[in-house]
Amino acid sequence: MFQSINNAMDIAMEKDPSTVLFGEDVAFGGVFRCSLGLQDKYGASRVFNTPLTEQGIIGFGIGVAAAGTTAIAEIQFADYIYPGFDQLVNEAAKYRYRSGNEFNCGGLTVRAPWGAVGHGALYHSQSPEAFFAHCLV
Repeated sequence: MFQSINNAMDIAMEKDPSTVLFGEDVAFGGVFRCSLGLQDKYGASRVFNTPLTEQGIIGFGIGVAAAGTTAIAEIQFADYIYPGFDQLVNEAAKYRYRSGNEFNCGGLTVRAPWGAVGHGALYHSQSPEAFFAHCLV
């Protein structure tokens, strides 16, 4: 699966020179090796690590996407997405409406692997997608 994800991001970055990939450890390939080799191929200005701040990663992704860039924001484990929940549900999802259809952040993709670590216990094995599925926007 990790190779398919890597290939998909590679294709997106090749087709669209505005695409950027950012998150915790993505420059090194990520904890699941999904971004392996992408910084070597596309450079540090397009594939880069961020500080450990999920709310900041999501907020940055919203801003970059609203400015017209295709943004791939990686949250290392889906369990850690909760600090960015407000950014996604109350900012990203409503951006087009709030701007009177003048701006949008439709170029934002958030990649958040879940349930992939069998030994991760309570902080690496949650499945928070139901929270997003039940949000009305």
